Amino acid sequence: MITVVIPSYKVSTHICDLIKKIGKEVDAIYVVDDCCPEKSGKLVESACSDPRVRVIYHATNQGVGGAVMSGYKAAIIDGADIIVKVDGDGQMDPSLIPYFIEPIVSGEADYTKGNRFFNLEEIRVMPPMRLFGNAVLSLMTKLSSGYWNLFDPTNGYTAIHSDVAKQLPLSKISRRYFFETDMLFRLNLLRAVVVDIPMDAKYSDEESNLKISKVVGEFLFKHMRNFLKRIFYNYYLRDLSLASIELPLGLLMLLFGVSYGGYHWLESVQMEIATPAGTVMLSAMPILMGLQLVLAFIGYDIASVPTRPRHTNIKNSKRKQNQKDNSVIL
Repeated sequence: MITVVIPSYKVSTHICDLIKKIGKEVDAIYVVDDCCPEKSGKLVESACSDPRVRVIYHATNQGVGGAVMSGYKAAIIDGADIIVKVDGDGQMDPSLIPYFIEPIVSGEADYTKGNRFFNLEEIRVMPPMRLFGNAVLSLMTKLSSGYWNLFDPTNGYTAIHSDVAKQLPLSKISRRYFFETDMLFRLNLLRAVVVDIPMDAKYSDEESNLKISKVVGEFLFKHMRNFLKRIFYNYYLRDLSLASIELPLGLLMLLFGVSYGGYHWLESVQMEIATPAGTVMLSAMPILMGLQLVLAFIGYDIASVPTRPRHTNIKNSKRKQNQKDNSVIL
């Protein structure tokens, strides 16, 4: 069962046309009216006759993440196998839905997301500020989520297998604009496989509610928080490896080298004498060795990107459990 979740907030101009374009491969459509001032939920109910559509209302605005979580919960309860999330502002082409669900159906991925940076010719239509902002956010997301193979983290065109969605702590996922990147962090903790799906950048008369300049500080703090959590969970709580030693040792050596070298550099400047070669080497060597250890850790982290889909493991576990229960009954 394929379902689509559409968070609805100030998208009354586009949402009905969007629903009309959703193909027959989709079995159910959940429109989540996130306390929309334009009453887009009522508009859909009155203007859309598609029997697949169900409108969910929020009494208070919960943000795009809160709207998607409500859609996820409803889809899971109704027995969905794959849940696709499409924004209601007309930027996402519903004809691409089969491409988003195919890697999940074939067992190659647990979660797919759009990437508008594959086609270098098409991204020329993207506003320069948005292009730069997405590039910066993508780099921060690689560090915090551990998915070094992904780009365009704020892209909201996604699909997820319901077995994986059930494992997510839905109540803890960010409710506002950090939702997409927080999802990647949570998915990495589950060791879920995430795949980018190429798509074209599409901009018409819609206006994005996400202002990069206003959220960059918040995003930076949350990325740092998620990075520290991920490192602790994956490299110290769940498992210990050589990388668990490389990172702290490398950072300590870098800190010592910079501090020691900086102190003696200031001292030599004040006394107007040349710093002894031995002192220079004693500060340079820890910096070089620390940098090498940190780079080694990053290389290990890049190689640790999940490659085995989790939902297939869940299915196999359920199958084995059913076989065991049947054997006990027999």
